[in-house]
Amino acid sequence: MTSLSSLFKILSCRDHVEYYVLVVIVISSALWYFWLYAKSKPQSPPLPPGPWGLPIVGNLPFLKPELHTYFQELAKKHGPVFKLWFGSKLAIVVTSSEVAREILRTNDVIFANHDVPAVALASSYGGIDIPWSPYGPRLRMLRKLCINRILSNARMEKSVDLRRGETRRTVRYLADLARAGSPVNLGEQIFLMILNVVTQMLWGATVQNEDRELVGAEFSGLVQEMNDLLLVPNVSDFFPVLSRFDLQGLTKRMQGLAERMDRLFDRVINQRLGMDKGSEGKGEDFLEVLLKIKDEDDEKTNLNMNDVKALLMVRKTLSLIWRVLDKKICDRLKKVYYRKKRGKRELEE
Repeated sequence: MTSLSSLFKILSCRDHVEYYVLVVIVISSALWYFWLYAKSKPQSPPLPPGPWGLPIVGNLPFLKPELHTYFQELAKKHGPVFKLWFGSKLAIVVTSSEVAREILRTNDVIFANHDVPAVALASSYGGIDIPWSPYGPRLRMLRKLCINRILSNARMEKSVDLRRGETRRTVRYLADLARAGSPVNLGEQIFLMILNVVTQMLWGATVQNEDRELVGAEFSGLVQEMNDLLLVPNVSDFFPVLSRFDLQGLTKRMQGLAERMDRLFDRVINQRLGMDKGSEGKGEDFLEVLLKIKDEDDEKTNLNMNDVKALLMVRKTLSLIWRVLDKKICDRLKKVYYRKKRGKRELEE
């Protein structure tokens, strides 16, 4: 019995030794694998310096209402390029014009993609429009389509009289306010002027007479409400994991506005399609051009109806058209208003 118990102890010790050896082999293999993985993984460049933030919320509690002065203060301490954490979102702030030019012009393809806000997804048919689409063949196609087919020089020349007439109407309105000594929000008036021009260019040949004013008023109201929602800080953008809960209700509100805008587009598009079937339209607007492109049998410009509606959304249309409009309009409006105000108290913009 003694010999058997001794033999059992020896075998047990061997089992323990083999177990420990097996554990060491497994751990060593795992460490070796992770070392190879870390070595083969491309190293990310170091982030620029920046102020310390709090856990979870980052630098959000330290933001000041005047962001440009706040960023200027940080630039003096951390340099022209620095980082900020907005919740779980990393933001790189560039305060140097030279660096900004390097990013936006020289390396614009690298920095072409945008972080889509939660409410923007709800208002842009899932982010399929130009500002929020990821850089790739589709975005290049949409840009080329806008430049060559929709916003070409020849097409913009056709709208010269329209732009000139709307500008003169705004100038007369500002002149009347100046003579009366009334304050005016010049930026708002310029925006409304551009919005009126844009709606005329979008579907001016489709929507006529009284319907034009009704559609234009509804359209401009929806655009302004959407823009206001886009400017509201949204916790879902800082903490994407919370976006499904829509804690502030902004996405739900934007979805309601987007549904109203979609119904408006449907009315205008159906009216244009009805004109194509038998009625005669006056001229050719952007909507008609987009519908023709949609019906073309061309794989390079394969558009569906949602693409047409997304391209009609005025937030990006305003920015595109404003680039080709005469930039002297703003200067002319300011000169007219301040000339009429001469001798009276100056207006703060």
